[in-house]
Amino acid sequence: MILVKVTLSCMVGFLLALFYGIVLIPILKKIKASQRLSIYLEEAHHKKIGTPTMGGIIFISSTLTSIILLIILKKINISYSLIIVLFTFISYGLIGFMDDYLIIKRNNNVGLKPSEKMLLQLIVALIYFYLFMISNNEPLLWIHTLGIKINIGWFYGLFILFVLTASSNAVNLTDGLDGLAGGLSAIAFFTFGILSYYTGWLEGYVEVSLFCFILFGAILGFLVFNVNPAKVFMGDTGSLCLGATLGGVAILTRHEVLLIVIGIVFVIETLSCIIQTTYYKLTHKRLFPMAPIHHSFEKCGWRELDIVRLFWIVGLVASMISIMFGVII
Repeated sequence: MILVKVTLSCMVGFLLALFYGIVLIPILKKIKASQRLSIYLEEAHHKKIGTPTMGGIIFISSTLTSIILLIILKKINISYSLIIVLFTFISYGLIGFMDDYLIIKRNNNVGLKPSEKMLLQLIVALIYFYLFMISNNEPLLWIHTLGIKINIGWFYGLFILFVLTASSNAVNLTDGLDGLAGGLSAIAFFTFGILSYYTGWLEGYVEVSLFCFILFGAILGFLVFNVNPAKVFMGDTGSLCLGATLGGVAILTRHEVLLIVIGIVFVIETLSCIIQTTYYKLTHKRLFPMAPIHHSFEKCGWRELDIVRLFWIVGLVASMISIMFGVII
């Protein structure tokens, strides 16, 4: 029966994303919801000028609609764990939406100030921590494969803030090539759908698993419009939402460590930016041709499609390894 529910979840998410994409993309074009490209990318990405952003609305809307439909059809139940995941999903989607809206309104690449974005993320993380702890969860750093449980007390609140912020910004940094962040996120959510189903100790684990599969289907539907040549970009609306939700699901299912493996490409992209910035401050020279690292591949002459395919393969292999450690071992 679970296979039927998984298939239904993926299918509903996918079909609704197609519908919302067909409806919303012309609207985004009409209101000129596009943003300026970086001056360092205008030559290589000049064909993308004018492509609408805020496409994250497509898979956010289709996922929420799918959840509502499946609840009405009594194919999925409203659980406390699902509420926490939906809270994270919607909250970070709104933060990203505000950022995209300001960028479009001001007709430049300046949206929310870093301090404003961090404050909003802090508020959401604190609420998440409160919701998480009142459900009798312990502040444990849990490494399943090694059977290690470490009680880190109130530091767990800071840990949650770090996971949500780091994962959301990591996906945001990776969203620089057509289909790159979307494809990697789809792989990650499919993986977490499987891992969530095997966390039988979690109240509402089935609902969390089905949410991941619904979002997987919705992202696939979005990729129909986002793969090269992209007709729409997900924007911060989508990237912040996807990254934070990955982090939120990882915390709920106690797979925070596996999140590093599942999102290895996101980690590498983020580290490349940190290393580049640090190296430049120390030497006034660039270590990589350009950061994030996917742009360095472009500078070296790689085609965009080849870079995306390579990174997808790396993400897929990492996810298969994670499933092996998270489920089989």
